[in-house]
Amino acid sequence: MKRYRRGWRALAAAAAVVCVFVSPGASASVGAGPPRVVGVRPAAALDGAFGAYAERARSARHWTGGDSTYSVRTPAGELWIFSDTFLGTVRPDGSRSPVTGDGGTTPFVNNSFVLWTAHGPRTVTGRDRSGRPASVVSGAGRDGWYWARAGVPDGRDGVAVVYARYVRTGPGPLDLAWRGNVLARFRGGRLGRPLSLTPLPSSARTAWGAWLERQGGFTYVYGTEQAPSGGSFLRLARIAGSDLRRPWRYRTARGTWSPREADSARLAGPGGPALRTSDELSVVRHGRWYALLSQCADRPFSAELQLAWSRTPYGPFTRPRTVYTAPEAGPHGTYRNPNVFAYNPHEHPELERRGELVISYNVNSLVPDDVIRRASIYRPRFLRVAIAP
Repeated sequence: MKRYRRGWRALAAAAAVVCVFVSPGASASVGAGPPRVVGVRPAAALDGAFGAYAERARSARHWTGGDSTYSVRTPAGELWIFSDTFLGTVRPDGSRSPVTGDGGTTPFVNNSFVLWTAHGPRTVTGRDRSGRPASVVSGAGRDGWYWARAGVPDGRDGVAVVYARYVRTGPGPLDLAWRGNVLARFRGGRLGRPLSLTPLPSSARTAWGAWLERQGGFTYVYGTEQAPSGGSFLRLARIAGSDLRRPWRYRTARGTWSPREADSARLAGPGGPALRTSDELSVVRHGRWYALLSQCADRPFSAELQLAWSRTPYGPFTRPRTVYTAPEAGPHGTYRNPNVFAYNPHEHPELERRGELVISYNVNSLVPDDVIRRASIYRPRFLRVAIAP
């Protein structure tokens, strides 16, 4: 237990245990190709930190697993942003009780935080009228909920997080539809309740906030539009400064920036056609290059994590290349379960040292009982990806 009281600084140090290669922040020579991946390995210390935290407490308000796994560094510590979250207790046999809606004792919420401070990690949720755990951002209406997108620091000690509103369209686990975007702003001392909830542009069938990247006086907002043949198309907006409530301008097919969301264009891949990505992703600057981390979109439930590169935030991007295949997924994976899949890859630049990317991805099952019987399935996994010019 003591090792996890060292706080978010120890968590960042755990992410940095890697052989040091040439810094990705070093200037590349003009005409040089993108950085090369020279090694990938699990970040066992980060995996262990979240696993130990999930299993150490006996409280109805305690995080035992979540997905999305975005992160933001704040003055108080590392804020981990989750979507669907199991709370409560992990039993000695590694299982959890069914969720309260199914007659069990496990609370389940659609979004939460884990704040990793100098005093250790703590779970942050909202509260319903009876004082029971609830989503941090709620109020999406009957049969609706909010799932987290990316976040950024906001003001002196706050954080701003984009959330996407979804609704149920049928009885199956994938019978759902996106309905809009909002911005939730939080202050450091009251993370369990938004200071404000502001509607964001939502007229172009784009779930904005898949990633937020601050560069050159702008905040770039990446959004995903579901593609008919699978995966998502990537779009881009930007805001002058850092306040996402300011006017947005959208990257167009002509290479200009328009104030009209309807003018936003799909970002291009190699050769010009629209690039297809996963719904959640990252776009992070490394020296002269931007690294697009995505899941392979060519096949449903692919376990492949891919990197593509661009000289600019808006592409065109190189052909995505697989850098890692999640070993947990599929009938031949860790769990020997065809229903287990990997998804939602993200980079965590605030945890990185030179010469590496720190990456997370999530694991889940199409059969809900699987993550009840084996609580460890439903947790983020972390990787260290070593790169060189």
